[in-house]
Amino acid sequence: MTKKAKGIISNQLRKKRFEKDEMTQQELAKALGVTRQTIAAIEAGKYSPSLEVAFCLTDIFATPLDELFQWQANESESDKD
Repeated sequence: MTKKAKGIISNQLRKKRFEKDEMTQQELAKALGVTRQTIAAIEAGKYSPSLEVAFCLTDIFATPLDELFQWQANESESDKD
């Protein structure tokens, strides 16, 4: 039986937008070819971007993937055994 990865992906998108001349969600969405709502959902942690979108974001902000996105694994009691 395989274990399913469980965790939370957090991100620094909002911070990076403001560091890049206070880029709006709409401007970022247009650059990526997605909706502003998608950007808002990613920033809020309600949606994880595709790998393609994640790598495009690293290009836009000229930052490594692990600086833009962080993975925090959740360990349940049964996973510790």
